Parts: sequence; C-alpha cells; structure tokens
Amino acid sequence: MKIAFLGPHASFTQLACSQVFPKNELIPQSSILDCFNAVKNSEVDKTVVPLENSIEGTVSMTLDYLYDFEDIFIETEVVMPIAHHLMIHPENEQFETIISHPQALGQTFHFRHDHFKNIETSDFSSTAAAAKLVSENPQEKWAAVANSYAAKLYGLKILHSNIQDFEQNHTKFIVISKTKDVLELNFPKTSEKTSLIITLPEDHAGGLHQVLSVFAWRQMNLSKIESRTLKTGLGNYFFFINIASEWHPVLSKNALEELKSIGATVKYLGHYNEHLLES
Repeated sequence: MKIAFLGPHASFTQLACSQVFPKNELIPQSSILDCFNAVKNSEVDKTVVPLENSIEGTVSMTLDYLYDFEDIFIETEVVMPIAHHLMIHPENEQFETIISHPQALGQTFHFRHDHFKNIETSDFSSTAAAAKLVSENPQEKWAAVANSYAAKLYGLKILHSNIQDFEQNHTKFIVISKTKDVLELNFPKTSEKTSLIITLPEDHAGGLHQVLSVFAWRQMNLSKIESRTLKTGLGNYFFFINIASEWHPVLSKNALEELKSIGATVKYLGHYNEHLLES
C-alpha cells in the first residue's frame, strides 16, 4: 500500500506513520490539504495527519478538511508522545529567528519566553520542513524546533533538548481513507469511539441542546464536542463530536435518524479504535 503523511521526512507525522505502517511505502506531502487530496484522487490508499495536541488543542485544518471532503473516513487514531528540541546549523550558532510549525511553537512558548524572549518566530509548514530549511541555509541566522530524528537526518546541532512546556505532551494522529474499515493495530488500545460532524439546521435558541439531547437520553457519552466556523457568515458552525463507546447498531442508528429528523445534517466519519504508540 501507499501511505501519505504530512512531511517532509522526519516530521512527527512520519514517526507515527512509520510505526503504524512499517512495511508500506510512505509518501511525504507538503501540507494537510495535500494529504487529503492524495486520498481523494486515489494517489495513495491512506494518509496520516495530526488531529489534536494535548497542549495546543485541535489542528483546525484537519477538522476543516474532514468537513469539506466527501467520502473520507477515519480508520484509527493513534497517540504519540512528543518531544521538541531547539536546533541550529553546526556552522552557524548565531540565530535571530526560530522557525517551526505553529503547534510546535505554541507547545514551547514558555521555554522560548524564558530563554529567548527577544528572538522572533516564524511559522512553517512542519517541524521537519523547518529543520530541513535550516540545514540547507547555513548562511541564515535561523534555529528550528523539531524532533531528534530531524536533527540527525539533516545534520543539525541540538542546543536545548525537551523544551516542550509540559512533560505530558502528546499528539493524536488519524489514519483516513475512502473506506469504512477499522484498522486493527498491535499497540495498546486506549478507547473506542465514533466520530460525527453535525451541522444545525439554523441558528436558533436551543438548537445545540436538541442535538445533545439525542445522545443524553440514550446515555451515549460524548468525549469531545468542538465547534468550527462554516466560513459562510458569523454564527454559522459545524460541530465535531466523538461518542465514547462501542458501536451499538440499533441505538446508534436510531440516534442518527433522530438527528436527521430534527433537521440536522450528519456526516459519519467512522467507528474506530484509539491506540498508544511508542515515543
């Protein structure tokens, strides 16, 4: 199989992807959008993208594309510990700008504020891409925030290790494809869930309460509910919902039918397992 991931090589997504698919062809993509398009256009069988970080929260682009792309489903979710390091080119230890993915910069905010308060930061498409850029431009006064594998691959020197603001720093990654298959993995299973995207029929008082009541009276526990703007005007949102339970064929089917009966649009993203990967 061909598996796409948010690249370039040595990104955290590749580290997760290589554990889930150790024997498959892994193909880096330059953006999360490219990952989704690779699946949509059947260029790959599956793709791995980041969904949520324990410090910085949900990766908004991933949620937006789960809403935008039709016939895309989640096969599994994996959680991986994240460690960030500050690295520079060994030929130029002076730096005036720290570059990395916005999530990585957010996860290391307090460290940077305490040690490099006056150093500028610049967002980049991924941590690995930032490390690669520093390695290819020794004349530039840049440092990168990335993982230790990126430092090794791109020949960078680590100045400070484990600079994430909280020790318990984890990122969730999802495997998506065009199928509704459940991907079984030989890693510890931590939970089982169903993901839905729900759009309310109109913005009116009690609309969200109606939706939540569908699950409440059936005693279906929601482990996550997050709103995202529809980008069609102020006050227009869709809701990403995780139901934390085993899939109950009758109960779940009836819940989806009731949601539709009250005028909500429901997009089923899949029923799948969450697994814990190695660091």
